[in-house]
Amino acid sequence: MPADFASPLARRERWKYIFKVLSTERLIIRPFREDDYKDLHEYLSLKETYQYEPGKPVSIEAAERIATDRAKNTNFRAVTLNDDNKKLIGHVSFIQTEPKAFLTWEIGFIFNPTFQSQGYATEASRALIKYAFKELSAHRVVGFCSTENTASWKVLEKCGMKREGLLSKNAFFRRDKDGQPLWMDSYEYAILAEDCL
Repeated sequence: MPADFASPLARRERWKYIFKVLSTERLIIRPFREDDYKDLHEYLSLKETYQYEPGKPVSIEAAERIATDRAKNTNFRAVTLNDDNKKLIGHVSFIQTEPKAFLTWEIGFIFNPTFQSQGYATEASRALIKYAFKELSAHRVVGFCSTENTASWKVLEKCGMKREGLLSKNAFFRRDKDGQPLWMDSYEYAILAEDCL
């Protein structure tokens, strides 16, 4: 682990080793634990979770493996309620993009449908963006979502991110009965450190 965390470079390197547990008024954003699998399965087992995401509903055994993998991974963070129960209600991804010298991170999120439309995704994303700019010396945070995923792009906009582009048929997660890709359009959003601090 780097000994000197005072410089911006050292603070960025710290991300590889340490992720500060973040708390908001209603949420805790923390590393995954292996015992998160039951709450994780609660929403990763639903077909609706994958409307705009790759993958398909998972079994409880698969959810257990995912939780174990994520407990060893810095790219995903569990989002739990900040109460006595501490129930896991979703997760956020936060990945530094290449080249690393550009100091850019990509944010994403998936929440249990039971806890959607209550501002939790916005609250968690805002906390993570603020952390990136203040603690990781990030220059830019980006997010992508399907043009049809209104709920997601509204979250990004509530976080102060600006729509910077429309990417035409840039991704697909499903194929039709003939095996052809079902391409979708995406919006690209971004926010700069100077716009946030």
